[in-house]
Amino acid sequence: MDSTLTIVAIGFSVLGLTFLWAAVGAVRRQRFLRFSLHSALALACLATGLLFLTIHLSLQGYQALTREDLVATVRAESTGPEEFLVTMRFPDGRPKTYALGGNEIYVDAHILKWKSWANLIGLHTAYELDRISGRYHDIADERAKPRTIYALSSNRSIDLFTLRRRYTWLAPLVDAEYGSAAFIPARDQATYELRISTTGLLFRSPATSSN
Repeated sequence: MDSTLTIVAIGFSVLGLTFLWAAVGAVRRQRFLRFSLHSALALACLATGLLFLTIHLSLQGYQALTREDLVATVRAESTGPEEFLVTMRFPDGRPKTYALGGNEIYVDAHILKWKSWANLIGLHTAYELDRISGRYHDIADERAKPRTIYALSSNRSIDLFTLRRRYTWLAPLVDAEYGSAAFIPARDQATYELRISTTGLLFRSPATSSN
């Protein structure tokens, strides 16, 4: 996905610079009609190249989504009444541990689904984990007891969800944008697989996970 977007961005940028050079040549030869045409084409190509570069940068941190992907292996370990540690081990082997309060594990994510024609330029359904938190089964406890929540997303200056909300002209590229969440009891020494499909997040026991 990233390589295709980079190639498209570079291609439009090179084309824009070519038209810009032609516009400069037209001015030197005092061909002002050609100058106007080449300048307009240069601006259009450079703007398109900048658009694809912006999309490329805003997708950093998002993962390409196929049928049903393993997001992380999740292990819970009780440390006290309504207190537990959750260790998430990602497919690259990287572990992260969080101290949570409650009796359930809650995880949510952002999902971006593109128009089918956008697949031709390397844009495919993608996701990024957003938050993990402890969840209380009882609604009264959820309201009254301490909440624990951690960010799972990457900190970056450009994010496609933010761009999409701010700039309506990106709408033709996006088929759907939505958040998805899943939660499961934090049983002591229990291990789960956190998975994601185009319908959203889900927890599975390793023995029942699909390949």
